[in-house]
Amino acid sequence: MSETSWTLKLETERLILRPQKSDDYQSWYAGFSGRLSQQYKYDEGQISLDGCDFDWFSNLCKRHQEQALSDYAYIFGVFCRQTHQHLGNVDISTIQREEKQWANLGYSIHNQYWRQGFGKEAVNAALVAGFENFGYHRIEAAINLDNHLSIALAESVGLQKECVRRGFYYENEQWVDHLIYVALPSDFGLVERPPAIAV
Repeated sequence: MSETSWTLKLETERLILRPQKSDDYQSWYAGFSGRLSQQYKYDEGQISLDGCDFDWFSNLCKRHQEQALSDYAYIFGVFCRQTHQHLGNVDISTIQREEKQWANLGYSIHNQYWRQGFGKEAVNAALVAGFENFGYHRIEAAINLDNHLSIALAESVGLQKECVRRGFYYENEQWVDHLIYVALPSDFGLVERPPAIAV
């Protein structure tokens, strides 16, 4: 990775995952503005884009670059290979490096593109990159106990249920429990490597 920009590009059969750039504004805006009404409890549905102009989006892309270059988070825009439509985002955020090499996984596909397998395809590619490109050993997803669609996606890509963490996230003015789903390199047939630690 360059010292001045993060440019990792992942390609699957139907998708391209890469950092968002200011040139993606129209595609990004179309993706969010084309969302359907809320489909279930954990779907944001339609959201206000007031204030989300080109300058705002350019600054968002800069913040994402800063987060990647500082190893805080790697945020991929998910794009259709054929149409270049913005389908959503997948992110991997560092929890702890050193002996743990531990990260959190997040994913969101615009609801007008659901039930086409885009989420599974994007998350699988991001997980492999997390192990192979970013050197994580453990990548986990924290999911609400009744978020059945997210649980189904996690299980479909090979994440394994590990535990319930009590009072793990503060949501809607209360601390709530979360299911923890975890992936290790060996789950994807990848080599388990020791952490790169300065001695």
